[in-house]
Amino acid sequence: MLDTDTKRRIDTARDILVGKVPDPKSQVEQITIAMIYKFMDDMDAEAEELGGKRKFFTGDYARYGWARLMSPGLGGHDLIGLYGEGIATMPQNPGIPPLFRDMFKNAYLPYRDPETLKSFLKIINEFHYDHSERLGDAFEYLLSVLGSQGDAGQFRTPRHIIDFMVEVLAPQKHETVLDPACGTAGFLISAYKHILRANTDAKGHSTLTPDEKGRLAKNFKGYDISPDMVRLSLVNLYLHGFTDPHIYEYDTLTSEERWNEYADVILANPPFMSPKGGIKPHKRFSIQAKRSEVLFVDYMAEHLTPNGRAAIIVPEGIIFQSQTAYKELRKLLVENSLVAVISLPAGCF
Repeated sequence: MLDTDTKRRIDTARDILVGKVPDPKSQVEQITIAMIYKFMDDMDAEAEELGGKRKFFTGDYARYGWARLMSPGLGGHDLIGLYGEGIATMPQNPGIPPLFRDMFKNAYLPYRDPETLKSFLKIINEFHYDHSERLGDAFEYLLSVLGSQGDAGQFRTPRHIIDFMVEVLAPQKHETVLDPACGTAGFLISAYKHILRANTDAKGHSTLTPDEKGRLAKNFKGYDISPDMVRLSLVNLYLHGFTDPHIYEYDTLTSEERWNEYADVILANPPFMSPKGGIKPHKRFSIQAKRSEVLFVDYMAEHLTPNGRAAIIVPEGIIFQSQTAYKELRKLLVENSLVAVISLPAGCF
C-alpha cells in the first residue's frame, strides 16, 4: 500500500517542477532519473556500511555523489552544472551495470533555475532505497499521473483491468510472459505478483525455491518502440525486485529481429494509432494489413507456444469492421484460438 508520506513527496516533487516542466511525462522522467541517482548513492553507502566499496560514485564520478549535491556550501549555478553533468555523463560511468546505463540514456536537465532544482532535490532526498515493496508502490503511483493517451495512441490501462486479465490467464511459475507493447510494464508486474501470490503458504512465506525465483525473473520480457517507455519499464521492474529486467526498445510491427521468439502468456494493450498511409510491416505476418490493431493481434496469435494463451485489449472495430484484413483476422481467431470476447463499457480508458 502507498503510504501518505510517499504520496506527499511525489505530489510535492511534481508541484515544484510544474512551473518549469509542465508536461506530466517529462515530470515523471525527471523524478525517475533523480530517484535512481539518489538510490545509487544509497546503495554505495550501504556497501560501505557492510565493509564493501562504492561502485557507482567512484573515481572521476565521486564528484557527482549525492552528499556533494546536498552540500549547503554549493552555489545554485554550481549545483545545476554538477547535477546536469552527472545525469548526462552517467551512461559512460564504467562502474555501473548496463541496466543503470540504460536508465540514464539521453537523460538531461530541461531547466536552468537553481531554486527549482534545490527544492526538487531536497524532496528527492527524502526517498531511500530499502529493497521494500513500498518503492514499487510509490513508482506505480508516480506513473499513474501520465496522461490517459500518449503520443502514439497508447492508453494507460486501469489497474483493475490489468489485474483481471492476469487472473483470467493465471500465469504459472515456469511460464514465459511477454508484453510486445509494454509501456510502463504494468502487465508484467501484475503477472509477476500473481505468480508470487500463487506460490505463498498459509503463513505468507514464499514456496518458490531460489532456482525458481531466478528463473522467474528471466521469464518476463517486454518490447516498446519508445525509449522513454523502456526507461520507465526498466525502473518499474527494478523497483519491484527485478535486478536484470528484459525490456527492449523494439518495433514489434516492422522489425523481424525477435520474430522467432515465443511466449506461454502474452498480455498487452497495444497502441492503435496507425500513421497516415498505414504501417509498413515486414512480410512474415499471416494477414497483410496496414492497421496496427490487426497487426498486433495477428502478432500475438502467432507468437504463442502450442499451449500458450493471450489476453489483448482491442478497439471494438476488430469485431465489426468489414475490410478484408479485419475479416481475415476474425476468421483466423475463430478457427484457431478465440476463447472469449469481453466487452468493456465506454469510458474505461
